[in-house]
Amino acid sequence: MNSGEISKVEREEGSRFLPNFGADGLLTAIVTDAQDGTVLMVAHMNGEALEATLESMEAHFYSRSRSCLWKKGETSGNVLKVEEILVDCDQDALVLKVQPAGPACHTGARSCFYRLIEDGSLQRVSD
Repeated sequence: MNSGEISKVEREEGSRFLPNFGADGLLTAIVTDAQDGTVLMVAHMNGEALEATLESMEAHFYSRSRSCLWKKGETSGNVLKVEEILVDCDQDALVLKVQPAGPACHTGARSCFYRLIEDGSLQRVSD
């Protein structure tokens, strides 16, 4: 192993934060409400989004459709104040526990997960 490689043991059991970005340069970010654990949204972060989030403790993501960095709530005001970030075992996914300033979904729903599959069709669930 050369000095630039990180061992599996170091990544999975060590104490250093060693983000494991995918071939596309992204990590998966699962966003939950810090108060009740509701899953609010799933997004992606590149290095710049991760750095901006850690610096400001407000959620920033990478938009795959627009190919750019965006701060959640920059136009709507519905920012996500980050209280805690959990890192999964191989450091390629994060859970952001947040205090939302409003709806997390661009549709106006509290969560992007506002429908369930029932009998082959989508049914809206209550907030």
